[in-house]
Amino acid sequence: MVAIKNIFYIFILSIMLVQCSNENKYLIKKGKVGLLSTKTTVQDLKSIFVNDSIVTHLADIDENEEDSFFNASDEYEIFSEKGQKLLSIVPVEQNDSTSRLKSIQLFGIDFITEKGISLQSTFKDINTNYKINKVETTLNSATLYIDELNATIAIDKEELGISKFSREEISLEQIPDISKIKYFTIWFN
Repeated sequence: MVAIKNIFYIFILSIMLVQCSNENKYLIKKGKVGLLSTKTTVQDLKSIFVNDSIVTHLADIDENEEDSFFNASDEYEIFSEKGQKLLSIVPVEQNDSTSRLKSIQLFGIDFITEKGISLQSTFKDINTNYKINKVETTLNSATLYIDELNATIAIDKEELGISKFSREEISLEQIPDISKIKYFTIWFN
């Protein structure tokens, strides 16, 4: 009887551990996106995304060029087994497998914060759950800065009823509650 109880407890504990690991695979926090953290390096990506596809776009760096500001960045795109784009990852250093990660742009709808924000959220969801520290107007969008996550969230100007390339500054009060997220990026700096 005691052996059956022990087996039952081990079974329940195993199920809980598997469930927690699945939840953590998509959890977004400051300094963490799923299984990626501020300590993750480019060379770790293959072992983390062993069941997924990684498409690598390496920057073309000219060693003679002193000003690296204009050089393109390396980019690692992560696709699920079903071919869905999940993430776009940019490292701090280019052409360096030991480099840590600089930013992660989310494409997969399963990635979600502890407060329930994902790519399917609206401005109202974001504004209700997080303090928006700054709004910056770009040519195509309004970018929301959320220090609590070290994240930027872009909302397309079309969602705001403003024409693209307008130089008009956008305030939080101008953003409709139903506006959808265009881009969601977590920064590891």
